[in-house]
Amino acid sequence: MSEEDGMDDWAAAMAEQADSEEEPGEEQGEGDDVRVAEFDELSDDAPITQEEKKKLDAILDIPVTISMEVGRSQISIRNLLQLNQGSVVELDRVAGEPLDVLVNGTLIAHGEVVVVNDKFGIRLTDVISQIERIKKLR
Repeated sequence: MSEEDGMDDWAAAMAEQADSEEEPGEEQGEGDDVRVAEFDELSDDAPITQEEKKKLDAILDIPVTISMEVGRSQISIRNLLQLNQGSVVELDRVAGEPLDVLVNGTLIAHGEVVVVNDKFGIRLTDVISQIERIKKLR
């Protein structure tokens, strides 16, 4: 089957679905009873119960990987092999732009580089809310 045939099947299925949604007068068959799920809105002010606190305590000591991303670049393997000491790789960010703070590969904050006692660190300037992180999972 070619890619074009696959697209035709997809278009036909979408058209069939649109037709069935436009005809409200038709009787629905058994098993077609579909209901929309209702969920409570997430809020930051909900109190934590004792049981929830015990569950949370169980996972608080699990180690995670935190990384700071200055920027990214795509280069060919040929150019990668030609890199040596003193080479410069152009990144996709401009100077002064905030760094991304990632936990297990998920963006959780933005920040800026600081130096404290001859060690690099990061000052968080913008923390992504839990609700926004959950929305990105969808």
